[in-house]
Amino acid sequence: MSLLISGSLVYDHIMDFPDSFRNHILPDQIHLLNVCFTVDKLERSFGGTAGNIAYTVKLLGGEPTIVSVVGSDGQEYLEYLRRVGVNTEYIRVGKRRPTAAAYITTDIDDNQITAFFNGPLAQAQEADFTPLKDKIRIALISPTQKDVMQTHLRRAKEAGWLTVFDPGQQIPVFKPEELQSMIDQADVIIGNDYEMRLLQERTGWDTKKILSVTDMLITTLGDQGSVVTTSDGQAVRVSACPPRSADDPTGAGDAYRAGFFTGYARGFPFKTCAQIGSVAASYAIETYGTQAHQFSLREFKERYQKTYSEEVNL
Repeated sequence: MSLLISGSLVYDHIMDFPDSFRNHILPDQIHLLNVCFTVDKLERSFGGTAGNIAYTVKLLGGEPTIVSVVGSDGQEYLEYLRRVGVNTEYIRVGKRRPTAAAYITTDIDDNQITAFFNGPLAQAQEADFTPLKDKIRIALISPTQKDVMQTHLRRAKEAGWLTVFDPGQQIPVFKPEELQSMIDQADVIIGNDYEMRLLQERTGWDTKKILSVTDMLITTLGDQGSVVTTSDGQAVRVSACPPRSADDPTGAGDAYRAGFFTGYARGFPFKTCAQIGSVAASYAIETYGTQAHQFSLREFKERYQKTYSEEVNL
């Protein structure tokens, strides 16, 4: 069974700033903000939530299907996805605008400032993925254009798939009642601790209320691991898998999602799914860029066993 991934396809421009943003921004002068961050490293790479998640799902032996859009310069990205074995049948090509682009600057404290160009991503709303009805078990609705996320979540729910709502950095663009409606349509909500707090603030719903309309909350906690909370009262806490180096945190969350839902699709317990996600995230942190990490299943299972003192049958 395939995992459907709705989200963005982006050309990432990832930069390292060798200082702390806080040393260059005066809090009492935000209304006159005019700053320049001189970076010491710049990499252009394939990125976007859908591409990042699908890449790691494929490394783990899964079958990801992306629903998204590239632009007039997107042929390079499509050819790359095909080379790594990702299904591109449901990726549209927009002719009038270039592919979406992100300019991500990370400081020495792992804080990030991102400028994002949407390109043709809104055209993904027109995608018809109903022919996949009997081939998909899980639909992951990850950050992209607001209208696309709403449409794809509704269609995935109508198809009878397990629906995952991953609002991420798009939370502020939704009205409170829109977020409430999307939570109500989702079986699973996933986000980091900041995003979960923001989601509660925007909706006015606490964890108890959210879990009264959805089945599961997955909260990632960076180097503190993750916690899975369910509507039937389970709370599963998993420690992070330590990376061998900390080259770039960008894309770690997407790798975690790929690991968790690859395990979930195979029927593993929540704890195992979260541990697979954590191991996948550790590989992403060790490389510069969101789709540069590599591992064999043998290597992955060895790291998993070393970290959690148990085996996983991937």
